[in-house]
Amino acid sequence: MRKLPNIVYILADDMGYGDVSCLNPDSKLNTVNIDAMARDGMRCTDMHSTSAVCTPSRYGILTGRYNWRSRLKSGVIGGYTEPLIEADRRTVADLMRGAGYVTGCVGKWHLGLDWAKKPGASEPANFAAMDGVDYSRPVYGGPLDHGFDRYFGISASLDMPPYVYIDGRTATALPDHETASEGQRFWRKGPTAPDFDHEQVLPKLTERALEWIDEWADRPFFIYFPLPAPHTPILPTPEFQGKSGTNSYGDFVLMVDDVVGQVCAKLREKGIYDDTLVIFTSDNGCSPMADYPALLAAGHNPSYVFRGHKADIYEGGHRIPFVASWPKGIPAGSERAQTLCLSDLMATAAELIGENLPDDMGEDSVSELAVWQGRSDAPVRDYTVHHSIDGSFSIRRGKWKLELCKGSGGWSDPKPGEEPADAPDMQLYDLSADISERRNLISEHPDIVKELTDKLIEYIKNGRSTPGAPQPNADQEFFDTYAWYRP
Repeated sequence: MRKLPNIVYILADDMGYGDVSCLNPDSKLNTVNIDAMARDGMRCTDMHSTSAVCTPSRYGILTGRYNWRSRLKSGVIGGYTEPLIEADRRTVADLMRGAGYVTGCVGKWHLGLDWAKKPGASEPANFAAMDGVDYSRPVYGGPLDHGFDRYFGISASLDMPPYVYIDGRTATALPDHETASEGQRFWRKGPTAPDFDHEQVLPKLTERALEWIDEWADRPFFIYFPLPAPHTPILPTPEFQGKSGTNSYGDFVLMVDDVVGQVCAKLREKGIYDDTLVIFTSDNGCSPMADYPALLAAGHNPSYVFRGHKADIYEGGHRIPFVASWPKGIPAGSERAQTLCLSDLMATAAELIGENLPDDMGEDSVSELAVWQGRSDAPVRDYTVHHSIDGSFSIRRGKWKLELCKGSGGWSDPKPGEEPADAPDMQLYDLSADISERRNLISEHPDIVKELTDKLIEYIKNGRSTPGAPQPNADQEFFDTYAWYRP
């Protein structure tokens, strides 16, 4: 019987492709530990998150399904929002637990929780503090209800209330006070637990992840480790402040790199590094809160050569760093250039453990295992769909990328509603000749536009982009709001 690898999936929060020095030769940030992983394994140069923002990307990672098939058609959710993953939907954690793995989630969940409410409690605004939560009662709808044996972490981004650690089903008790700060070290007002120190969240989560590796070293395990960094609030601890020679965001990136080094060192200490698949990636591109002008002045561009950043339909919004090591399974020092997607974890894990996915699981997931192991140089995906914060779509085949909106669909110019009056309704780019997406070819290739639009419509109608029985999308009628959608 073949030995299955342990899996540690480290997900950075708002970290750009250009922040990893083994992917960006001009990076001013020396990510020594991520680079060491690449030397031991592979780096991917055309990896994409399913969305340009965090909640939907996390949904895609864990379910193998495009986020826009869920009820979340745009934006992200807050710390008090109800669960996004459907109660009957199986996740990667369910798959791995069924294969005999012990499963743990440590870090930022940001996929909604079912908080117990006191009688008469108000419903929360998406990002506001909610009155009337009964923190003495268990929390449901989170990792423990979606395939994980253990959970320790925070409900959403570190700048979103509530500021508590959730251990299993129990949240830390809260005092009656609020906290706030200024500048990049900011967080929204909300209840804060007595032992919750924003600056120490990343170290505390890392400590728990290392404890689990210690405990589980003699059995197969899957640890999903979504970091709260380098997302705002940007809080490098004193030993990292000033280390990058750029700004506090660059320092925070180096702190993230150090977390990767701690995980790999612990695996080596336990003698299981060679038997462990370690993945490092990001949920979307870098946020403008990183202070791009200051970084550019220091000679560093988190988006590398790509246009845009977090939230955008442009490459800077969703082309993300991806490095994986597994000495017994991935050739050392390899590079992969195929177009890949974070939603592919589900199908890749299924092939790894020898399971076939049913029709209602991993509808948009394609196995990357042959690519990772160097057994195939062929394309993995025929088409890949991208999504921006305002719900704008793009679809990619090879060098062609069609963006079904007039501008960025996000936070960079031209912003939604601020596009030039004469801007075409869509954008078509040849990424092989124009990686920075500046020359719109929409009027020159009507055949390509039709092909890509028709394929996106097909994927929406079928409820899947992989072979199998058609599946339902949540709120199917919503797609009728798009002018290009033909039901």
